[in-house]
Amino acid sequence: MEFLTELWLPIVLSTVIVFIASAVLWMALPLHKAEFNKPPNEDAVLDLVREQGLEPGQYFLPYCQDMGSHKDPAFLEKWKRGPWLMMTVMHQAPNFGKSLITWFIYQLVLCAIIAYAAAASLGFAQDHEYLKVFQVVGVIALLGQAGMCIQDTIWKGSAWRPSITKLVDGVVYALLIAGVFAWLWPSGAPLPG
Repeated sequence: MEFLTELWLPIVLSTVIVFIASAVLWMALPLHKAEFNKPPNEDAVLDLVREQGLEPGQYFLPYCQDMGSHKDPAFLEKWKRGPWLMMTVMHQAPNFGKSLITWFIYQLVLCAIIAYAAAASLGFAQDHEYLKVFQVVGVIALLGQAGMCIQDTIWKGSAWRPSITKLVDGVVYALLIAGVFAWLWPSGAPLPG
């Protein structure tokens, strides 16, 4: 845990900077404005979900109970006919205050993990060039910030646009984190252990 005492400042500062950058990317720029589509008759869709009494959770339609039932002719007919649907029914309306606090804590934990991985890779025993720290931290941060972005498109049928915009966000966050860590990287401290 010695890496925390050596890298607490870049961890905290990176967290704050990513938090601010995410607010700018999501609220001030038009990057995420077109990620969701409105159904032609929103009220009818909401009424249908209410009528069905769907509990909060994730749904996939047509539903396949297990791998054996994917050969059932009734399922195959639904599968061929479509449409296919993945849907999340939330427990309650979004609480943006709670979500922002959770997002901040998530970023703090992620930056601590990035710090650990970078310290294990680079160590503190010698002076490191800015670009070397930037490179190592940037790659680790990119994996942490954007490593899963494309998977929703591959496995859940999400449009490419949201996956690409999340990837852009992750690249921006990774570059900011790498810059802060490279700027504030200590030297001469003990190796993490």
